[in-house]
Amino acid sequence: MTDWRPWVPDAAVGLGVLLVGLVELDRGVYSVNPWGPLAIVVGVAGAVGLSRAAPGAALALAWLVGAVQVLTGTNAMVVELLLAVVAFGCARWGSTVVVWISGLSIPLGAAIAVLWLDASVFYEALHVAGVMELAQQRYQAGDDWRIPAALMAATILAAPWLLGLALRFSARSRSSRRSQVAAEAERDQAEEIARLRDEQTQLARDVHDVVGHSLAVILAQAESAQYLDDVDTQGLKRTMTNIATTARTSLDDVRHVLASTSGSAPARARQVDLDSLVEGVRASGHEVVSTEVGAPQPMPPELEVVAFRVLQEMLTNAIKHGPRDQPVRVERHWQGDLRIEVQNAIDTTPDETQPLSLPAEPPGPAGQGLDGMRRRLESVGGRLDVRRRLDPPTFTATAWVPVRAR
Repeated sequence: MTDWRPWVPDAAVGLGVLLVGLVELDRGVYSVNPWGPLAIVVGVAGAVGLSRAAPGAALALAWLVGAVQVLTGTNAMVVELLLAVVAFGCARWGSTVVVWISGLSIPLGAAIAVLWLDASVFYEALHVAGVMELAQQRYQAGDDWRIPAALMAATILAAPWLLGLALRFSARSRSSRRSQVAAEAERDQAEEIARLRDEQTQLARDVHDVVGHSLAVILAQAESAQYLDDVDTQGLKRTMTNIATTARTSLDDVRHVLASTSGSAPARARQVDLDSLVEGVRASGHEVVSTEVGAPQPMPPELEVVAFRVLQEMLTNAIKHGPRDQPVRVERHWQGDLRIEVQNAIDTTPDETQPLSLPAEPPGPAGQGLDGMRRRLESVGGRLDVRRRLDPPTFTATAWVPVRAR
């Protein structure tokens, strides 16, 4: 069901114009045809009533009023001045086509009106305006009355049309500003959501690295206890102490990760100690051959954390997939960028040395395993290379970490 309430103001205005026109009809005779003035009054009232809701229809009705006036020979009526409301409505609420047509209609309508208008009608209008004596002096001198008449008619319609156009552009400007504010709010919201997702991904990646590494070390330590003699209580105690130390360290690391994500603690904590990773793997019973070339250089905290997490994941993979009776080789080269290389023996090899494609990983948070290392390094301008080699059968992971933020 159509809601009629928005049309109430327009209908009230149109009814008011109709009453004004009927009063004017009652006080004068404008044509030998009695139906011509009445049709004009009804047409003007309808055009004014439609000027806001249907500017195009109002403009068409205004032109119909002009045609009726010319065909019936009806003199100009005061109520027709209210067609200025139609000009305003077309410029304010009309479509682009209606705005253009209404703008062109003003000079065209004024020209037609002057060609049709009788001089006595023009003089009567000047008399009402109080400038009759000045007009008589000018026109007795031979001036053409049609030019000022055309200007007067055009001004009556052009002024409200320009006002409507100005209000139209002003409303569009306010709407554009509101749209811009709304777009900025949506952008800020999207950025906040993206930031939260990045934090969740970072949290999942850090927890995976910490827990995965510590569990791999604890598992290796527990397995090494199986090879101890039953009477070697001291060795068993050392193993249990190492397990407890690793678990406690892992718990501290997880706390640091959670605290840094919540913003209650700095991101840089104990995690930047690369030597502690190597010593932790040694404590699990794995032989680690560590080599450091060049003098260590200071790095920004975020790059230190990346280097730590990447080495942590490399050692975790070496423990999980490498044989216990073969050493894990760790090299750190401080020449330009920091180059970290971890090599462990493997049981099977491909036919030739070639870049290793990323293995399929079980479903879970993004950023695990080799893909997680690659993402970390690429985020700071580093890179990762992983290869299987045939002779000797080894798996080598090499990471380049910039020592300066880029």
